[in-house]
Amino acid sequence: MARGATLDPPARAGAGGLRARWYALRARLVADPRFQRWAAGFPLTRRIARTRTRALFDLCAGFTYSQTLFACVRLDLFGMLSEGPVPEAALAHRMGLAPEAGTRLLKAAASLGLIRRLPDGHCLLADLGAALVGNPAIGRMIEHHALLYEDLRDPVALLRGEAGPTRLAGYWPYASGDGPDLQGDAVASYSGLMSASQALIAEDLLEAYPMRRHRCLMDVGGGEGAFLTAAGRVAPDLQLRLFDLPAVADRAEERMMRAGLAGRFEAFGGSFRTDPLPPGADAITLVRVVHDHDDATVRILLAAVREALPPGGRLILAEPMSGTPGGEPITDAYFGLYLLAMGSGRCRSAQELRALLSEAGFRRTVEVATRRPLLTRLLVSTR
Repeated sequence: MARGATLDPPARAGAGGLRARWYALRARLVADPRFQRWAAGFPLTRRIARTRTRALFDLCAGFTYSQTLFACVRLDLFGMLSEGPVPEAALAHRMGLAPEAGTRLLKAAASLGLIRRLPDGHCLLADLGAALVGNPAIGRMIEHHALLYEDLRDPVALLRGEAGPTRLAGYWPYASGDGPDLQGDAVASYSGLMSASQALIAEDLLEAYPMRRHRCLMDVGGGEGAFLTAAGRVAPDLQLRLFDLPAVADRAEERMMRAGLAGRFEAFGGSFRTDPLPPGADAITLVRVVHDHDDATVRILLAAVREALPPGGRLILAEPMSGTPGGEPITDAYFGLYLLAMGSGRCRSAQELRALLSEAGFRRTVEVATRRPLLTRLLVSTR
């Protein structure tokens, strides 16, 4: 009974009619209130039923969870607790909240595993809150999500294309094709956010792929050069190039000078939609660039990369990919709606990316394992 109660499909069910009929039967059974009540009380299915109930409630209440996290970041709760336990009353005062409101927020944060409330009235960081302190770029992304919340106010209108101009489309103006004419002020906020968030994955990518084997690396769509800065540190002899919109390339030059890499670095301003990529690099990286664009633009980009590489040169493509085991909510729910609100792009599977790379003329594509595939996976293609 317990085995059947999990409602697993028949082991030998094919991808066609039998499996579809099984899942339809399963859905009808789970939808029956009498089955739900029985499963919640029967000893061998009670735990499964309670887990499913919690999961359904989490889907309904998820917005309040993310807003609790947003409030904690905006009020700097985790920073206040970074040095050790603090009394609840003192935390409420520092956050500018009335005692009752402070307690309400602290209880909510504790329930989500962000902080711990001790019996003596003090609070301290829990594991999730401590992880946020150690990765300030995550805090910037959480605050950035205020724009996404506005765009998802009416998700049905967004899906139907009836929402009008979105906040995210305005924040990422290059997604709509507006790029070469952008000035410094227009790119400052988004390129700064890109630089901060790239730090989260640069270490994983550079651990997975040995950049020392190359002579010259060009990062296309590389923003202010955060990834190139990290690559330059692990490969001291590597020549560094960056190609991005002119206003962004100017910002990258300033950053690389401050990092002491000016003698090894060269920036090129342009748009890969209309301008050829400069030749000379034996490796080109696309770090979280492809998923920002629709297929037609990706085809232009990959063709430009292939043209710029010498025979045997490598394209190193890194981004979150649909179909990653355990990562489906990240790629298909989060990025699915985020990129829709942005107005361009989608998360593709590794198979879809391989097909686009093959169409562009790359001879061979292999996947290189990364430490945290939920954040990014890595494909390496040979010209």
